[in-house]
Amino acid sequence: MALARRAPRLGLALGSGSARGWAHIGVLQALAEEGVRPDIICGSSIGALVGAAYAGGELARFSDWVQGLGMRDVFGFMDFNLSGGMLKGEKLIAFWRRNFADFDIENSPLPFGAVATDLHSGAEVWLRHGSIADAVRASIALPGLFTPVRQDDGRLLVDGGLVNPVPTSLARAMGADIVIGVDLNSDILHRHMRPLAVVQTLPADAELAIAPEPEPVKNASWIQRLTPWRSGDAAPPVERPRVPSVLDVVMTSVNIMQMRITRSRMAGDPPEVVVAPALANLGLLDFHRAGEAIEEGRRAAKASLPQLRRFMG
Repeated sequence: MALARRAPRLGLALGSGSARGWAHIGVLQALAEEGVRPDIICGSSIGALVGAAYAGGELARFSDWVQGLGMRDVFGFMDFNLSGGMLKGEKLIAFWRRNFADFDIENSPLPFGAVATDLHSGAEVWLRHGSIADAVRASIALPGLFTPVRQDDGRLLVDGGLVNPVPTSLARAMGADIVIGVDLNSDILHRHMRPLAVVQTLPADAELAIAPEPEPVKNASWIQRLTPWRSGDAAPPVERPRVPSVLDVVMTSVNIMQMRITRSRMAGDPPEVVVAPALANLGLLDFHRAGEAIEEGRRAAKASLPQLRRFMG
């Protein structure tokens, strides 16, 4: 007897990337407009936060909130700390519990999972049980920024992006046949790259031509007043590169690390469809620029629809 063909289960793996993660909202909105609803959702770091809002059926209200965030609001969530990380993260999670659903993951309307990292062993930890707010808090605990989360069994958990920035493997383990992976790290190094100066080298036996003396410029006095470094021996002012702050160094290092890990993990277990918003212009802490990120998420999701339709039939 022939087996009845079942519809493939669609999983959505939302990647890490701090403030760039607001693009996940645009991805989910664009998919919904096309009638695409995932059967499973999981996330790493900021992907876990947005995924939890979606799993609880609160994406629209969550989207309104993040688009209303200003720099003052972002700073308002910063509860500074002297040990473990710059921020405790308690203000943010307390706000989540008061304003958005906090429920046991086992009772989630949509199957949900989050990724964290065991700080002692470096092991990848899949959070599939207990409070969804606690799971999100552990998954977003970026080292150096947020303090780690101590579980009841004594483990210290930090950001899931350290080990699995786009958790395709978790989506498959939860039963997904087709996985859409949202990669926020595809172009982040563009933010830090600068064009290299072009140096022209001459053969060893080449003769150097001596440039002729320039002819005197008529009415040069006013030119000299505008460009004083062109007269005499005075050199033009040299702009020295700014020495990056400790936070800049940490955030840039996290960018590089997550990009490399993302490429490695996705090469070993590639999702069927990759959505890659171009977000190099957003810094990790630009949470007040949600509108830009959401719009780019929508654009990237729409660009991936032809590929998704080939898999969904």
